[in-house]
Amino acid sequence: MGRFSDSTNEDEGETGIDMSPLIDCVFILLIFFIVTTVFVEETGVEVDRPQATSASQLEKTSILIALTEKGEVVFGGREVGVAGVRSLVSRQLQKDAEIPVIIQADRVSQSGLLVRIIDEAKLAGARKVSVATRAGNG
Repeated sequence: MGRFSDSTNEDEGETGIDMSPLIDCVFILLIFFIVTTVFVEETGVEVDRPQATSASQLEKTSILIALTEKGEVVFGGREVGVAGVRSLVSRQLQKDAEIPVIIQADRVSQSGLLVRIIDEAKLAGARKVSVATRAGNG
């Protein structure tokens, strides 16, 4: 009987599986995926773009400026106005001079405002200024 009581005492002394290395690995993987993810900055408003047969996908690294049907100029979810486009684009171009500027103009927006935004982006030093459209005929 003494043997059985000794073996149960030995079992009680053992510890469970150590989970801390597994948790460390999960956190390292999480940090790795967060750092390597490419963040795309959206304009923050929904714009009904006109259609074009030559429409192509937007580049992931670009300056997206939206022109709403009410004439608001929006970047990153906040209104910057036509006067703020030049300083905004020049600030973004300091990071990379080859970043294209893509203007998402609403179909019923004023063409005069669109031309002014394109001019402001060009005056800020943008080499590529494009107007985003929807693909297809539907």
